Amino acid sequence: MQERKVALILSVFFFLALCFTVFLGIIYIKIITPRKLPTLEITKTDNAIRGSIFSLDNFELATSFKLYKASVNTRSINPEKKELFINLFSIYSGIPVSEIAKKFQAQGNVVLSYNLNSSVATNLRKLNLVLLRYDVFQEYENTKGVVIPKQGLNIQISGNNRNYPYANVLEPLLGYVKKNEIDGITRVHGLKGVEKYYNDMLVSKQDGILSGWRDVGFNVIMNKSAMKQPRQDGFDVVLSIPLRVQHKLEEILDKAKARYSTQEIIAGIMDSNNGRFLALGSSNRFNPNVLRNLEDYSVLNLSAVERVYEPGSTIKPIIYSILLEKNMINPRENIDLQNGVLRMKNFTIRDSMPAKSATPEEILINSSNIGMVKLTTTLSSQGLHTALRAFGFSDTTGIDLSYERKSSIPSVQKLNIEESTKAALSYGYGLQTTFVQLMRSYASFSNGGFLLTPRITQYISAPGGERYALPTPEPLQILSPQNAEKMQDLLIQVVQHGTGRPANVEGLVIGGKTGTAKIAKGGSYIDKYNGSFFGFAKDSQKTYTIGVVVFESHIQNDYYGSRTAAPIFKEIVEMLVNEGYLQKKQDPSALQEIPS
Repeated sequence: MQERKVALILSVFFFLALCFTVFLGIIYIKIITPRKLPTLEITKTDNAIRGSIFSLDNFELATSFKLYKASVNTRSINPEKKELFINLFSIYSGIPVSEIAKKFQAQGNVVLSYNLNSSVATNLRKLNLVLLRYDVFQEYENTKGVVIPKQGLNIQISGNNRNYPYANVLEPLLGYVKKNEIDGITRVHGLKGVEKYYNDMLVSKQDGILSGWRDVGFNVIMNKSAMKQPRQDGFDVVLSIPLRVQHKLEEILDKAKARYSTQEIIAGIMDSNNGRFLALGSSNRFNPNVLRNLEDYSVLNLSAVERVYEPGSTIKPIIYSILLEKNMINPRENIDLQNGVLRMKNFTIRDSMPAKSATPEEILINSSNIGMVKLTTTLSSQGLHTALRAFGFSDTTGIDLSYERKSSIPSVQKLNIEESTKAALSYGYGLQTTFVQLMRSYASFSNGGFLLTPRITQYISAPGGERYALPTPEPLQILSPQNAEKMQDLLIQVVQHGTGRPANVEGLVIGGKTGTAKIAKGGSYIDKYNGSFFGFAKDSQKTYTIGVVVFESHIQNDYYGSRTAAPIFKEIVEMLVNEGYLQKKQDPSALQEIPS
């Protein structure tokens, strides 16, 4: 009996000892063994943004802004306060409650929005502090035994977006951008226009980086161990174009397009003495903010530099100036115009205003095709080709815009072999040019004979405020000052007495030349025309070269350059007067005597 009692006591002792051992094991695992905690270090990236594009009068034409995403771990939200979180997040973000609740059907880390602007992101960070204070968030242990501390709302940059506040104004000159995702961040790069040409300047240079220990709100604690790399945004581009002048020009073109029922009208205003554009516009524009809704993608192209065409009679002053420079013009010579009909080997040339004869100056003033053919007869093919190349034809102008096309002229061999090619070239057929090419050629007539490199940019601005001018080639003297002045006087006579009379504006010095060229398609000419007018307007202080091209006027409508482009030219000059860029000379007869 005694032995059984001792055995029972020993059994109870060993059982208690076993229980105590198990208890110590649990204590060891739960208390003595360190818990697996997540790292408390964090790295935050402050993404640099693309530079802006400004007008000369300081309007922001293209700007980048950051987009933020908000995410939360649904397991870290106190179940009893889940509804409170959803309602408050909806109020602060503007996202409907139903949309947020739907996202909460998933468990774990959930992205509530990718497209928050900076002000909403700031407000959500403030909300996060409030939620932490009211214990909306809690720590929890995941399936691997890792204790996850309070996390709160996580607000991070998701990418950059590009905005054009003035929609289609200054398009397609400004161009547009394309979005790319790099390292999980949406970034943009230029595809057309200024955005493309200056992409390397505009693009962001270096993201800011901040790393170190974090607090419960996922903020980096700024102590000695924190590491910081500064953010470097892209440079800004400031155009030489005031927004107001550009907008006024585009209004003129829009009304003219509706009036003449044409395919497109382009026009530009350039300072004759430095080559900077005051405006460069098209009637065909687009809104880069809504490219997906675009129906006609051809409007993405900047016709001023990307579209080549036969210039028609606007080439005549350039040919005439070449002859002047080579001393091949005798102003007293009387040239037989054969009553407006000249028969050559393969074709017949006719003048719209037939005449028996004319002096060289009268030929230009009245725009005689036959006269231009006869004036260039003694000019060698090599001499003509070389002189046109000196004017920049067969090359680009070097303007600071992307995808500029080269103008083209017939080869010396073709000019030698084909009599008709050289003849047609003298009055604007058989060569192709761009709008900007003709603009800078005409500027030489009113700036002393210099060929300039056109520019649409005033300067580049660094994030620190430093300004940098774009390197510009030295102007080339292609005409003597005397011959440039002669050409200027001749173009004034064209406007006062010749085909350019619809472009005249009283009180200013106006010179220029009309052009009308039939359009070739599929190897033959069709009943559509390009009408143009290129010239200058000047007062006592300023001189502007102005060009207008009306593309694809139908034969049933007004299609002559004198009836379409010249009146538009006049409207542009009057706009410059109204905006204070040109001052009319006051008529003394209009002055009233002031009583003494």
